[in-house]
Amino acid sequence: MLKIFNTKTGAKEEFKVSGNRVLMYVCGPTVYDLSHIGHARSAVSFDAVYRYLKYAGYEVKFAKNYTDIDDKIINRANKEGRTSEDVAAEFIKAYDEDMASLGVELPSIRPKATETIEKIIEVIERLVEKGFAYVMDGDVYYSVRKFKEYGKLSGKNIEDLEAGARVDVNERKNDPLDFALWKASKPNEPKWKSPWGEGRPGWHIECSAMCLEHLGETIDIHGGGKDLVFPHHENEVAQSEAAIGKTFARYWMHNGFVNIESEKMSKSLGNILTIKEVLKRNTAESVRLFLLSSHYRSPIEYSADSLVEAEAKASRFYKTLERVETECPEAVKNIPDKKNISAITGAMDDDFNTAAVVGEVFKEIADINRALDSGKKDVMAIAASLGIIKEAGKILGTFDKTPAAYFGELKAMAALPKEEIERLINERLEAKKNKDFKRADAIRAELKEKGIMLEDTASGTVWTVKN
Repeated sequence: MLKIFNTKTGAKEEFKVSGNRVLMYVCGPTVYDLSHIGHARSAVSFDAVYRYLKYAGYEVKFAKNYTDIDDKIINRANKEGRTSEDVAAEFIKAYDEDMASLGVELPSIRPKATETIEKIIEVIERLVEKGFAYVMDGDVYYSVRKFKEYGKLSGKNIEDLEAGARVDVNERKNDPLDFALWKASKPNEPKWKSPWGEGRPGWHIECSAMCLEHLGETIDIHGGGKDLVFPHHENEVAQSEAAIGKTFARYWMHNGFVNIESEKMSKSLGNILTIKEVLKRNTAESVRLFLLSSHYRSPIEYSADSLVEAEAKASRFYKTLERVETECPEAVKNIPDKKNISAITGAMDDDFNTAAVVGEVFKEIADINRALDSGKKDVMAIAASLGIIKEAGKILGTFDKTPAAYFGELKAMAALPKEEIERLINERLEAKKNKDFKRADAIRAELKEKGIMLEDTASGTVWTVKN
């Protein structure tokens, strides 16, 4: 029985749907810059949710949007003398490349805000007609106090919000708590025609409209980062439920932050770690393991050593698999069709506890190595463990390569070009032939300093990248 921690109730709840179809929406990126490890946290966390729901037999219709019209996009476009469309297109492409590199499966639907303008206007019109929104000189604002349940998702109350609210100098709204649904056109901004004049949508209404357009009036799961609970998701609830008169989303899921050296990652602190930077130094497998080794709701503490440790975990599995292929190849050929994966499914049924799944995987890896060390080579036991790891990998999006492919990726990230490493290895072999052991040891030490580890075998010297 699957249970999900519902932000709305603050408790784990049994996941119930009508039939076996799941409607899921996750807030995607605002495409004005390269994606960072925080974006990867959300993407990989919900990728595991998506994979497991399908693995468990659900038919999942999953939408994840691009916010391709926003102040940040407009500001960058104006600063660089480009159009907002150009900026958005550049960073949508970069985001898609990053997600593919991380092994994140494509959602069923990838809507863009700029392609949903008609629906956005329709929803705003409905809110104005129902008295939940008002027009002010071409702007349209949502009247927060009209929605009596405002704050039910985040747990905030109107009185506390009112005490900290302020009205920006360029806003002419009735109440400091009200938020923009439609913004009147300004110079050097994209604009669309509407009943209230030319302008563009506010951020909050975009997600509501895209969700309503592609998934319907009531969805099963709505997700995103914890920073979106308020005001973004709170405002989505208010405007969507006021417009449709029904529950907007039944389960709300929010992933925790990535903290760098105990500080929340943010551009203002200058501690952003982009996905492209991370993948220059680490395999996608290790990044996924780093992100999934913590429960999705917990914050992750990133340090200089954290991805090194994750890479070591990935290497441990592939070294074990390589060992099985060499010492007990029968096990690889005899993985059973039926596998006892109750520990894996039990962990995922407990609010998608990927951290526990990773733990179970490494218990199986330890069992395999003990079996090989014992010299008994229990083929069926080793095969059973490999089968469990394989099933876990389907859910985690890991452990699906050959050892040669994984270690090839590691080698490709070496600090020295392959040709230079091979040249030094040959020079070392020549030095050993000439009994110049001092030079041979110096070459080994030089390579080790650059993270290149040498191993002399019967078939020659092989090298790997230290992790």
